[in-house]
Amino acid sequence: MEGYFYLGKILKLHAAKGALLIHLDTDSPENYTELESVFVQMNGQLIPFFIESLEHRHNNNAVVTFADIDSTDQASLLISCALFLPLTMLPPLTGTRFYYHEVKGFSVMDENFGEAGIIEEVLEYPHQAVLRVLFKGKEILIPITDEIILEVNRETRTIHTRAPEGLIELYLE
Repeated sequence: MEGYFYLGKILKLHAAKGALLIHLDTDSPENYTELESVFVQMNGQLIPFFIESLEHRHNNNAVVTFADIDSTDQASLLISCALFLPLTMLPPLTGTRFYYHEVKGFSVMDENFGEAGIIEEVLEYPHQAVLRVLFKGKEILIPITDEIILEVNRETRTIHTRAPEGLIELYLE
């Protein structure tokens, strides 16, 4: 879904008249209290749905009612569908925080090694996300932690790191 980010998922029906319980997969669900619409993924396509009401609950859940969905039969067709928003709606991040999609193509400058290559992508593993960097045709994996990521410079498209001693060299042997 290029140009869009995953917001969450429709979990189940909620009460009558087509209300739905959704889960917002975000650290800050309060950033999405005033949504006018969302895109629902149905049959591989993103379909816009206008929101009549959105009421936040606990555990990143919310109850939503969509315009033109006024029965449980209509709403039940949306259960388990994913919700998306355009990337332009992501709140801007500052400091060393970044969205994984935004750093593709950034240069990595390591405090000890120097220029370590270009970020190809971010890989998400169960316990650790890593930058997949290419340096002279070789792959380097750099963990994304507060101790390693020192600075994100969006103007110069550079990430400054302090990789553990010998980590980068290990990949180049």
